[in-house]
Amino acid sequence: MQRTFWGYRRENGRIGVRNHVVILPVDDLSNAAAEAVANNIKGAMALPHPYGRLQFGADLELHFRTLIGTGCNPNVAAVVVICIEEEWAKKVADGIRASGKPVAHFGIEQHGDHDTIMRASKAAREYLQWASELRREERPLKDLWVSTKCGESDTTSGCGANPTVGNAFDKLYPHGVTMVFGETTELTGGEHLVAARCRTDEVRKKFQFVFDRYQQVIDRHKTSDLMDSQPTKGNIAGGLTTIEEKALGNIQKIGRKCLVDGVIDKAETPTSPGLWFMDSSSAAAEMVTLCAAAGFVVHFFPTGQGNVIGNPILPVIKLCANPRTVRTMAEHIDVDVSGLLRKELTPDQAGDKLLDCMFRTANGRLTAAEALGHREFVLTRLYESA
Repeated sequence: MQRTFWGYRRENGRIGVRNHVVILPVDDLSNAAAEAVANNIKGAMALPHPYGRLQFGADLELHFRTLIGTGCNPNVAAVVVICIEEEWAKKVADGIRASGKPVAHFGIEQHGDHDTIMRASKAAREYLQWASELRREERPLKDLWVSTKCGESDTTSGCGANPTVGNAFDKLYPHGVTMVFGETTELTGGEHLVAARCRTDEVRKKFQFVFDRYQQVIDRHKTSDLMDSQPTKGNIAGGLTTIEEKALGNIQKIGRKCLVDGVIDKAETPTSPGLWFMDSSSAAAEMVTLCAAAGFVVHFFPTGQGNVIGNPILPVIKLCANPRTVRTMAEHIDVDVSGLLRKELTPDQAGDKLLDCMFRTANGRLTAAEALGHREFVLTRLYESA
């Protein structure tokens, strides 16, 4: 296995594998201005979303943490923040500025769209030209942060694609790579297996706390034991009949040798290398967005029935062991491991195949999702606005 990759060194020492200039709206009212700036400055990228107004408490804290984390992600070179209210634009910009990277902020109130778009476009153009001269440098493998989440799982996921991620994680873990998994509800029925893998009693206690906390949310709002959404209709069509079956396949992604070294809340950043559990939604776009906000730069996404998910700043590498999906959705699949089911690939060979794609992606190769323009950016909400 390779021991180095080529990435962009950021001001805080983190290493990115992409070099985006992001136009970041703080609220839904700023989407139009942000998208206009991105339209003016070819190569800049807007991240529109429907939230940011009248949120409060923990929900508002998560909103800010996710936006600031997104701007701080090492795959982002510079950020232009736009908000209807300049004070909140400054709050997000100051959070990003703490990472050392270039950031400018603009408020629309008292200026209007035209003036705001003009000023923000000037900043974005300057940042884009500056970023275009940045060059990759060779970095040790330990500087790569890798996240994982699966989607549209079926029986081939637990037997093929998810264990392939686990095999890759087992090979990355000894090199001090920082990794994360999550999908709290999709551990239901297998949570004891994750708890048994926690490195310390303290980590185990924190994992159990966040798992139980999410279960309490489910208990308050469920109609019939999660059957409205878990397993999904696609999961059921693919042969997964219960959340417990789904969980046992899901857990295969953490391999056989890795220990769970820590637990973080949504969009929080790990503080040391190793395998981390993030309390998170199991919805694909939400989870991948949270991984990006937590600072991860490459994502493994195993799928069975076929999922088209991408992310604006976090390259999503899709792998699949279902021969039918590989055939019918070939344009979405980066790594074909269907040979596992035909006994044409060993688990080690499948893991190496995924790692080879990871290095190529880290060094600049576009993923299928990037090439197809999938930029799903979905913020997690905890409750309704005021």
